[in-house]
Amino acid sequence: MSATTIGVRRRRRRRLSVLARILYGTLTVVFLLALFAAGTVAGVVYSYSRNLPDINKMADFQPQRTTRVYARDGELLATLYNQNRIWVPIAKIPQRVRNAFVANEDHNFYQHHGVDFGGIARAALADYRHEQFQGASTITQQLARALFLSNEVSISRKIQEALLAMEIERYYTKDEILERYLNLIYFGSGAYGIEAAAHEYFGTDVSRLTTGQIALLAGLPAAPSDYSPYVNLDRARERQQHVLERMISSGYITSDEAADAADAPLGLIGERPTGLQSYRYPYFTTYVEHVLEDQFGTHTVYEGGLEVNTTLDPHLQQLAQEAVNWGVGRAEAEGINAHQAALVAIRPQTGEIVAMVGGAGGFSLTNQFNRAWQALRQPGSSFKPYVYTAAIDSGIPPTATVDDSPISYPMGDGTRWSPMDDDFRFLGPITLRYALAQSRNVVAVKLAQEIGVDRVIEYAHRMGIKETLEPNLSLALGSSVISPLEQASGYSTLANQGIHIEPTAIRLVTDPIGTTLLDNRFPQETEVVSAGTAYIMTSMLEGVINEGTGYPNAQIGRPAAGKTGTTSDFRDAWFVGYTPDLVTAVWLGNDNYARMNESYGGNVPARTWARFMKAALAGTPKHDFAYPATELRKLAYCGEGKRFEYFLDGTQPVASCASAGWDGRRRVALDAPPVGAEPLAAYVRTALRAAGYTPARSPAPAFATPQAAPMDDDPTLPPAPPDTVVTADPAASDAGTVEIPPPAPDPANTPQPAGTPAAPAAAPAGTASP
Repeated sequence: MSATTIGVRRRRRRRLSVLARILYGTLTVVFLLALFAAGTVAGVVYSYSRNLPDINKMADFQPQRTTRVYARDGELLATLYNQNRIWVPIAKIPQRVRNAFVANEDHNFYQHHGVDFGGIARAALADYRHEQFQGASTITQQLARALFLSNEVSISRKIQEALLAMEIERYYTKDEILERYLNLIYFGSGAYGIEAAAHEYFGTDVSRLTTGQIALLAGLPAAPSDYSPYVNLDRARERQQHVLERMISSGYITSDEAADAADAPLGLIGERPTGLQSYRYPYFTTYVEHVLEDQFGTHTVYEGGLEVNTTLDPHLQQLAQEAVNWGVGRAEAEGINAHQAALVAIRPQTGEIVAMVGGAGGFSLTNQFNRAWQALRQPGSSFKPYVYTAAIDSGIPPTATVDDSPISYPMGDGTRWSPMDDDFRFLGPITLRYALAQSRNVVAVKLAQEIGVDRVIEYAHRMGIKETLEPNLSLALGSSVISPLEQASGYSTLANQGIHIEPTAIRLVTDPIGTTLLDNRFPQETEVVSAGTAYIMTSMLEGVINEGTGYPNAQIGRPAAGKTGTTSDFRDAWFVGYTPDLVTAVWLGNDNYARMNESYGGNVPARTWARFMKAALAGTPKHDFAYPATELRKLAYCGEGKRFEYFLDGTQPVASCASAGWDGRRRVALDAPPVGAEPLAAYVRTALRAAGYTPARSPAPAFATPQAAPMDDDPTLPPAPPDTVVTADPAASDAGTVEIPPPAPDPANTPQPAGTPAAPAAAPAGTASP
């Protein structure tokens, strides 16, 4: 080998050695750089992973859900929420809905493990080429962001999002991830989740959506404020078309199906009002909302996803609103100067509030005050049934007589209070039945004094009144304030044969998984007074409608009982009444307590009550109040007319037509009460001795009772009209015989033709009118 060849080879080896060293060095540097990069990435990942939220909380995550309130017929009344969300399980979300979101948001959803690196590269390339923007976040990443992170745009947030997505994919199935995603994302118009969005835009469940509707909804989450059909329908249609094309490319639908979906009408229901303005029958619904918050707390009501079934009858609610509007309209037309009214209707056997109207003209942002339960007004004479119930239940019969005569009571300030009636007359000794029918104030006050105001308060509270009642004699005339709802509750005790059931607007409440939280379908019953007492009171209140202060305006063509109420300054007018099937309280007045013009409870309130009751009971058969035969004695009076009266067993008169002192024509005379000379208690004792009356319950005040002849107590006998006022035998002539005067007509309680002179001036302050 020549020296030249050897030199060439040596130079070649030196060059290869240099190249090898350079290559080696380069690879070493690259390796070190890669190692450094890997270490850096690992350090970054480790650093961020240390501060990641615990994804185990995802299993316990309770999203805010919408509470839905329904009428008794299933009509949706209101949705209560901080976020309008109705959670629906993945099994109830149609496959086509799932496919639309996967195609549009993450078409590799079922292939990647949380992060789609190919999608990231494609998004970067599209951004570099200024092509149409393509989202790089997977559905899992979006879920991670919604559950654990903020919407901050930063590299650190994207790193955390990717790390969380991979962790989520390790522990949850694709269906579990997709279920949470579809129930959490925001769709605009206040709707969170696919079910709420379906209702908000199309008024239907997600299971009933068409392909075109599905595509429109699937395009909203990227930018709800831009793509909402309520904001820009053209852009919403463009977005819909984009989703349909993605579904075609993903193989979920054909081109023909996409074309049909694009051409089909959307069926948008239109943007609906939110909050109070979205409520159906808001007077009732806002009351239900108040009850729910009081029972379960604000957090549970507005975030707990409760299902609330109420007692409301939409048909009766509409009739009630119409009646209230009509009543206020009549008051204005007749110059009464009353601008507001309220009505509450209750089923006495269940306590269910079937209608509640808190004002005339309907609920609005400027008329939200619910007078049916929030207004506390003086009930006037409509409070008297509590006084009479306490008396009857204590053993005093409706035939007992009390002297309707002047009386006065000392006041704490040195003055004296003298109860009066609006006609400024005194009728002398009259029966309790007649006194209640004609709403005589002096009798009510004397009765309350004799049985005790505390006892009256006790009965009123037991029967349904919740407000604090002032323990003074003016209470008998309705001086303490109560609400129409309380009045309906109190009277319902009488309508339900003495059994009180707390009024309720809610039948059933369940949580999102169907667990019962509240069930009022089988309410607690409390016997407040005997069925006999309730029947006697009902018969006496029937007299109010048939011949008393409620006649003829409150007559409805079927057995009904009720009571008028008017305050002496004409600031409140009431009629509260009932049939065996329905109890209704009506109030009329002004929010500013302005005085009305001669407004009596027997006028517009009674007519409003009758208008509602006739319509509400149009489809209900007429029937009498249940007669408790084992607790009552039904007796006929001797003499002309053969009229009847009812007594609690043991309180009926001991004398009969065959008793000593009875000549077959004239009854035993009663000593006349010492008018104005002795207190009522002295009169009671005198009347007791004269009548031979022995009360069955102690301590019971003794009232004079006319003689009655026993008759067959067979309850199958048709009862006489219980509204008839029992009078003394017209042939009697003894000086001490009680002659009950005929009912005095009350012109204020009867519709008057134009030009009729005004009724006498109102009674003095502190008294009540009928």
